[in-house]
Amino acid sequence: MRKVFVLFAAAAALSVAACNTIAGVGRDAQAAGSAVEQAAEDAAD
Repeated sequence: MRKVFVLFAAAAALSVAACNTIAGVGRDAQAAGSAVEQAAEDAAD
């Protein structure tokens, strides 16, 4: 029973870490897209 609890806790911790990592990648991609969009607008002006 203790092994099951430890495995469940480890899986939960990894899931939370993965969600934070994916959210961070999404924010980074959004920031990069905004930078490209701003550069394109500056070049058009």
